[in-house]
Amino acid sequence: MDLTSRAAALDTEHRDTDLRHLFRLPPGVYLDGNSLGALPAAVPGAVHEVVDRHWGQDLIASWNRHGWWSAPQRVGDRIGRLVGAAPGQVVVGDTTSVALFQAVSAALTLRPDRRAIVIDPASFPTDLYVVAGLAELTGHHVVTASPDGIPALLDSRSDVAVVVASHVDFRTGRLWDLPTVTRAAHRAGAITVWDLSHSAGAVPVELDRHEVDLAVGCGYKYFNGGPGAPAFTYVGHRHQAGYVPAIRAWHGHAEPFAMEPTHRFADDVARARGGTPPMLSLLALEAALGVFDGLDIDDVRRRSSSLTGFLIEALDELAPEVEVVTPRDPEARGSHVSVAHPQAYGMSQALIARGVTGDFRAPDLLRLGVGAPYLTHRDVLHAVRQLRAVLDGGEAEALDGPRRTVT
Repeated sequence: MDLTSRAAALDTEHRDTDLRHLFRLPPGVYLDGNSLGALPAAVPGAVHEVVDRHWGQDLIASWNRHGWWSAPQRVGDRIGRLVGAAPGQVVVGDTTSVALFQAVSAALTLRPDRRAIVIDPASFPTDLYVVAGLAELTGHHVVTASPDGIPALLDSRSDVAVVVASHVDFRTGRLWDLPTVTRAAHRAGAITVWDLSHSAGAVPVELDRHEVDLAVGCGYKYFNGGPGAPAFTYVGHRHQAGYVPAIRAWHGHAEPFAMEPTHRFADDVARARGGTPPMLSLLALEAALGVFDGLDIDDVRRRSSSLTGFLIEALDELAPEVEVVTPRDPEARGSHVSVAHPQAYGMSQALIARGVTGDFRAPDLLRLGVGAPYLTHRDVLHAVRQLRAVLDGGEAEALDGPRRTVT
């Protein structure tokens, strides 16, 4: 069967999870959902309501009247369903960087007699920066290991307090073995902090089932919450009484409006709340999550695996000169496919000029991110055909010059 027929057949097979009608999509093919998800159609109206009525008319009364105060935990529970967390374990409100700082700092207090933090050296740079900064502040030392090497490392030492790992490699799209790494950490007496930014909303995570300790993730990638959408923090029930993050802000106080001069943590996951959250972004994220209502994350995963698998198949047939660096095994990849090429930046710019939006990551990777709910196999095939045209026309070389600020 040729690729055109294959795409049509696969779109028919997965038609029940085609949710394009729930989004506002620009012309062309958008393959950057791993950086910023597309706009759900319900969000503009929801944001208008918040601005015009909540803020414009009800003002401060909206904290009570429109549930602003409860939103971090209410939205957290909606995310919790999608990452396998029972209610009462997820809050939303900070940036991912702040959430990670808070989670790792709290994890260190849970293992006060241990002095090592383990992190994957290929982690997203913010994760590396946060861990390095905390180590400097606290006197801990950082040990690096790839997630597939972490279990052996942990078997050889007893000083590891915290293991920080990303569920999906942001460059290659490799999906790491969260259950195995988590079990190894627990055998060694360490706390796990997982960064789910490139998996939450696309891949089943099952935090409770795998007894993950702490986790963070962003709201603007596969949750489609909009630019700068707030992050989420997961604190497993068994750790909530001892969860003591470094920054102690008033929304995490046991009685925020008692206005006491000293801090007392809330008894539940509210202790993971920080300062006043960005309500416009938080409520936009809440509206965006409506896309997942009635949808099982396993169904999203099946669609994503089919789309990324077909994308790799089309690349193999139509553009064999680019190197697919993403695992071909669907169990070992997230929801984006990366290809290596010396002119990857020029390729990304040429594709954008042709209406196909991906992104570039140094030094030589073109990333094609699959937001499964709003992409089809026909879209994927069209994108690869445009890549073929870029290569045939030498367009990448012509555009492989000075780089834009955001690549």
